[in-house]
Amino acid sequence: MTGDLFEPIRKKSAPLAERMRPQTLSEFVGQEEVLGSGMPLRRAVDGGYMVSLILWGPPGCGKTTLARLLARETRAHFYPLSAVSAGVVQVRQAVQEAKNRLQSFGQRTILFLDEIHRFNRTQQDALLPHVEEGLLILLGATTENPYYNLTAPLLSRCQVVQLKPLTKEAIKVILGNALTDKERGLGSLKLSLTDQAAEAIAILSSGDARAALNTLEQAAHALSSTTKVINLDLVQQVARKTLPYDAAGDYHYDTVSAYIKSLRGCDPDAALYWLARMLKAGEDPRFIARRLIIAAAEDVGNADPEALKLAVAAAQALELIGLPEGRIPLAQATVYVASAPKSNASYIALNKALAHLDKLPVEPVPLHLRSAAFQGAKDLGIGIDYVYPHDHPGNFAPQDYRPPQASGKKYYEPTDNGIEKEIKARLQRWWGEKKG
Repeated sequence: MTGDLFEPIRKKSAPLAERMRPQTLSEFVGQEEVLGSGMPLRRAVDGGYMVSLILWGPPGCGKTTLARLLARETRAHFYPLSAVSAGVVQVRQAVQEAKNRLQSFGQRTILFLDEIHRFNRTQQDALLPHVEEGLLILLGATTENPYYNLTAPLLSRCQVVQLKPLTKEAIKVILGNALTDKERGLGSLKLSLTDQAAEAIAILSSGDARAALNTLEQAAHALSSTTKVINLDLVQQVARKTLPYDAAGDYHYDTVSAYIKSLRGCDPDAALYWLARMLKAGEDPRFIARRLIIAAAEDVGNADPEALKLAVAAAQALELIGLPEGRIPLAQATVYVASAPKSNASYIALNKALAHLDKLPVEPVPLHLRSAAFQGAKDLGIGIDYVYPHDHPGNFAPQDYRPPQASGKKYYEPTDNGIEKEIKARLQRWWGEKKG
């Protein structure tokens, strides 16, 4: 076939990262927690046994390569599909071919579904019977949390294998293999890589083997004709730091979660670190501003009411001036919120009130609290017993402000932190024993 004839040419012209894909499990670098000697998956594969798996991990950690190697090691037919372009029709075709292959040759089929999180519920359900009966061994690859994106029935039929970003040491091994491999790598060029350059590539790639090999290949092509040494300066010229991030996936939510928890934990340096990560990765700065406002209200609250003012002001400033200068008020508000005394008493009080409301009958508004701004209100007894606080010393007069069955329940319990300590003392002075 023509395809077979030109396959060697395509392989030689393929990017270095594609050419250096491991051909056997022994060549696979990293993920020892999953593939190390004695690990359950490794023992199963060595015994020729495979179950359906969801390979969950960041880009460049080896999901596709591992799927291909598992098929090869277990002598199964590898049938690749991408959930971006495939649908139920393609799955049915794979099922029919798997049946024919099993009946004719006794060979099992591994259906590799890249970006499986892109399949909707109906498409995922189409896989269930074939995975359950064992006609298809499903290997799904995803960068997104499968517990959020895959259906419970499909997850119950698969094992989730979490792959991690490759370590710097693993990246350096992969770079070394590419430099010495004469058939698939750059070995015939007799290049060398300084320790500083290797360290830089390992850091800049952020655990992504594909990114690391792409950087190495770019550096090799950028070498002058008078040298065969790839040094730190050259790497810095051709490389750009890879920040794993997505607009609506795990990296997005995990990073903003770390930011919020750093704010709550009173660590301005950590909060600035995560702010910088988000900004550098291209996160929507308005999203950051909204989270900052929520943190100021939820976690600082009345311990320092200025925090909410500053967070809102930072959001408004961002709208007025945009980026890159909009980073400055975001940083200012981030430091203030992180450094402020904390109280979530108002947030807790609201939750208590909402929970209490579910247990109470819907009582009418007491007569003395109703609006009396209409003729005949007094004849109905509306507003008659209302006590106007400004007519009393200190502009305060105790009276009931809730319906009878809701009265007496305490929601707000101010802390002794910051301004809230003053609020606590003031409430105690006004209400005394009445509210405990």
